[in-house]
Amino acid sequence: MISFKAFVFNPFQENTYVISAENKDCIIIDPGCFDREEHQTLIQYIADNQLNPKAVWLTHAHIDHVLGLQFCLDHWKIPYFISASEIPQLKAVEVYAPNYGFNDFQPVIQEGFLLDQSHIFLGIESFSILIVPGHAPGHVAFYHQDSKQVWAGDVLFRQSIGRTDLPGGDFETLKKSIVEKLYTLPNETIVYPGHGPATDIGFEKKYNPFVSL
Repeated sequence: MISFKAFVFNPFQENTYVISAENKDCIIIDPGCFDREEHQTLIQYIADNQLNPKAVWLTHAHIDHVLGLQFCLDHWKIPYFISASEIPQLKAVEVYAPNYGFNDFQPVIQEGFLLDQSHIFLGIESFSILIVPGHAPGHVAFYHQDSKQVWAGDVLFRQSIGRTDLPGGDFETLKKSIVEKLYTLPNETIVYPGHGPATDIGFEKKYNPFVSL
């Protein structure tokens, strides 16, 4: 059994998630926390719930999803997991961060473990790693079959999809990822996106104006 908490961080209004297991171990998905107040919000939640952070999992490496990555690695002394195809995107953030006003961005100096398997674990809880490029070249989603929940990053939103005009983006690739990897999940599967409210697969298959079935 798992539980989770969502936080909305940084000017991009990015969703950061903390998923925890019954034994209090937890992982952080896409840490977007940038300033001291956001750092403290995350620290306080983890401390108040007596959680034990084990790793950071990245759906992809666009700036809004990694602004707090190095902070998390330093504060909790934990590793992070990333798709090999996203490493160039992660390295590029240091270069363009000042263009977005993030002059205090902490470059990520620690090497990450590659998401080169089909599953990743939080204790005994198994998550399928879904390869879903289109918004970013190495984008992945994390699907927990037992609870029918998927953390999908910027692939699928409520009645919308991830933008495809950034480097490495492609609409047809994104559409294929959604149809073949997300829309094949059970209709009742809850989708937790990188921005905005949660949705579910059945609703999006009917009402998503960009990719409907």
